Amino acid sequence: MSFHGVFPYLVSPTDSEGGINTAVLGDLVEHLVAQGVHGLTPLGSTGEFAYLSNDQRLQVVKATLDANRGRVPVVAGVAATSIRDAVAQTRAMIDAGADGILAILEAYFPVKDAGVEAYFTAIAEAAGGRPVVLYTNPQFQRSDLTLPAIERLSHVENICYIKDASTNTGRLLSIIERTRGRMDVFAASAHIPACVLMIGGVGWMAGPACIVPRQSIELYDAAKAGDWTRAMELQRPLWRVNEIFAKYSIASCIKSALQLQGFAVGDPIAPQAPLDEASRAEIAEVLRSVGAL
Repeated sequence: MSFHGVFPYLVSPTDSEGGINTAVLGDLVEHLVAQGVHGLTPLGSTGEFAYLSNDQRLQVVKATLDANRGRVPVVAGVAATSIRDAVAQTRAMIDAGADGILAILEAYFPVKDAGVEAYFTAIAEAAGGRPVVLYTNPQFQRSDLTLPAIERLSHVENICYIKDASTNTGRLLSIIERTRGRMDVFAASAHIPACVLMIGGVGWMAGPACIVPRQSIELYDAAKAGDWTRAMELQRPLWRVNEIFAKYSIASCIKSALQLQGFAVGDPIAPQAPLDEASRAEIAEVLRSVGAL
């Protein structure tokens, strides 16, 4: 199975008691698939995986799979501090029917390259041949994936993709050059997707695609067609969405935006705080400016 295009990082809707609101998650999945997204990624950063129990994480993935009904690939996030926990989560997600794994290392103490590589290799083995997407986000992680470690991991047969959120497009080019033919690169929303596609990326996995799916797909289609003038015409206004997400907490911002669009996804999980009315009004103005409200 080949992954490419726009994969929204789904939010994890919650109810007033803190439980997973599977009905609202199903509505969001239906909306995104109808808009034409190429895949779905529950339990990325936007999914607040760090605030959920393993049972809740599995509930999110199962609800996503049930609503999707096999129409697009579902790449489920796995995040842990230990290899044992990561392997158990991976097996549970694959058993539930996930088409691939987004692998995240949650490190409390820094981990050297050998430990980082052992962690991701164990996830790949537990995935039973399903594709694995490495996720590196130095802004939030104590132990990042170095370029040499990425190159070595690209030789693991089913570690086929990486989403790099370093905000360093030069690093992305280095990854592409070092792993050419073995690992494809997805951009994060912190990068300019049109530029990432121009240098050889295959798409992007990002939370903002939840709220601007149609616009994201139009940009991807223009880039794939080689119409870079059109791609940049679409990219420039969409950059305002990235600016607003850089200003506010990502979960708070995306959940507020989805609420404005009619999805009762609940507030960000405590101790994160919901945005105030002035902030929500600013988000609404940005959404209107890109035709998303």
